[in-house]
Amino acid sequence: MVSIKDVAKHAGVAISTVSKVLNNYPNVTEATRLKVNQAIKELNYVPNSIAAALSSKHSGRVALLMDPMRQTRAADQVYMQYMLGALDCAKELGMDTVTVFFSMIEGMTADDITRYLRSQGVQSVIIFGLSQEDRVIRDLLHEEDFYFVAVDAPFVTDSITSVGIDNAEAQYEVAVKTVSENLSRLEPGHGPQSVLYIAGKGSSYVTAERTRGMKKAAEELGVSLSIRYGDFSESKARNIAMVTGKDKDIIVCASDMMAIGAMYALKELDVFHPVCGFDGITLMGYVGQGMNTVRQDFYDIANTAVKEAKRLMEGEKGRQVVMPHELVRMNYQDVIL
Repeated sequence: MVSIKDVAKHAGVAISTVSKVLNNYPNVTEATRLKVNQAIKELNYVPNSIAAALSSKHSGRVALLMDPMRQTRAADQVYMQYMLGALDCAKELGMDTVTVFFSMIEGMTADDITRYLRSQGVQSVIIFGLSQEDRVIRDLLHEEDFYFVAVDAPFVTDSITSVGIDNAEAQYEVAVKTVSENLSRLEPGHGPQSVLYIAGKGSSYVTAERTRGMKKAAEELGVSLSIRYGDFSESKARNIAMVTGKDKDIIVCASDMMAIGAMYALKELDVFHPVCGFDGITLMGYVGQGMNTVRQDFYDIANTAVKEAKRLMEGEKGRQVVMPHELVRMNYQDVIL
């Protein structure tokens, strides 16, 4: 079994220096830290405290790595459903879980996160809310020291499964439906409809896919398309709609919260244009105006993600799992019955 003495010898440093690196002491140069971490990796060294955790009943634990939205004061229904779906499935399968928020590992390197997760007996990680900006998490994925399930992120290898709906197709479908339904409202000779698309966060993987679907719909329908980024924020979408939404025929939003913000902006402007959203959250039913949206079952997505984590831990290979979605029109009656 590899010891801390072996690591020190391999790295050419004192045992006390290895200990300082393992415990994240600040008075260690970056060059030394990198050298020690490289030795740890090459020797596959596991500190005693971590080895004890791995040999305990928590070995094989699944980590739920989450980054809940903070752009609205409304309760985050999406992440609550994710958590409930994951915890219920884990309980059913007899699996142990630990919830880790992105804020808890902020500032850590990929090696730091690896040591932290190993100390918790984690074998598989389910990632919710990964974006292209999360470089450290993406480094962690590429290292493949754990089994991963990426929700709404395009990563698939032998040890990584991707789970989520077809975001491009769903955005295409709801946009086509909303634009087609609006034709009867237009005056004869109106010409091509003008569509304002309020996309999500530019660095988000789902934003890229949904924007691709919107562009496909615009091209096929021959509409005039303007794209603005609302960062999945209700207030930002409201501001965008206040400035540029009045003269558009339709506003398509890449999330329900942004659709709610855009709808209230139009009410303040005292104009009516169809607005559609994406997600199918309950709050859509309280806007007072029926809106088309894409409903996805976040509970079932998380449930499936846990089952995929179990598959990977049992030796199966990673794969892409496409979950179902449906187009719905959210009304008040839909959320109170």
